Amino acid sequence: MLIEPDELVRRRDGEDAVVLDCAWFAPEAGRKGIEAFRDGHVPGARHFDLEAASDPASPYPNTMPTPEHFAATLGALGIGNSTPVVIYDATYVAARVWWMFRRFGHDKVAILDGGLRRWQAEDRPVETGDPAQLQVKVFTPQPQPADLAAWQDVLAALETGSAQVVDARTPDRFSGALPSGYPGLASGHMPGAINLPWTSMIDPERGFVFRPPEEAEQAFREAGIDPDRPIVTTCGSGVTAAVLAFQLERMGKSGWRIYDGSWNEWGRRTDLPRQSLGAD
Repeated sequence: MLIEPDELVRRRDGEDAVVLDCAWFAPEAGRKGIEAFRDGHVPGARHFDLEAASDPASPYPNTMPTPEHFAATLGALGIGNSTPVVIYDATYVAARVWWMFRRFGHDKVAILDGGLRRWQAEDRPVETGDPAQLQVKVFTPQPQPADLAAWQDVLAALETGSAQVVDARTPDRFSGALPSGYPGLASGHMPGAINLPWTSMIDPERGFVFRPPEEAEQAFREAGIDPDRPIVTTCGSGVTAAVLAFQLERMGKSGWRIYDGSWNEWGRRTDLPRQSLGAD
């Protein structure tokens, strides 16, 4: 599930592996992923546009696409079913892209541990400029696992305790002390959800790598979450929620789902409960 920088160099030079830069920013950042890609990326990397790869018909950002849409996205990137893929970003988006690959049956995918930050911190070479022209391939999506939750599933979990709802946003976003980060979206969280920031899954002192599974499990348990019971992860738009899911998968826990609509859907609905300190 993870790959070291030295191993990436060997695989890139010795195999027909595709490296994907999946830089993405929340709207408040005022920056596009392709701009970050142009400023610097792993040599030979291709740009995975999370917004373009998401469902264009959804009113919410970063919604999981149809199998056909995702297949077209991968084909345009020169990725077939047997193509080895390594994905990375500066911090956290790679986990979301990993989940997308997983849902549609591509299992030859790994995340560059530490991403671009570690790559640059180790003085490894970067390229600048636009992506190269690619030869289109055919990707055939496979049956999707039951790892996606809808708002009805989340509401039922909160009301019955059938699953633990875990919010990956930072504490100030979760509480509502800070705005949501999305225009027109109220702040706050789902009553009964547990806050476990995605940042607790990353170790900045070791090069922004993912914490080992035993450390990740300790963080879950210290937050009052039992990783052996069903878990629904959520966040602002389904991106950092995947960081928690990625770590649960590394821990060998299979009883997780991601609420794809996350706060972008929940917080815009007037028929669903929410708590907030009042900052919008």
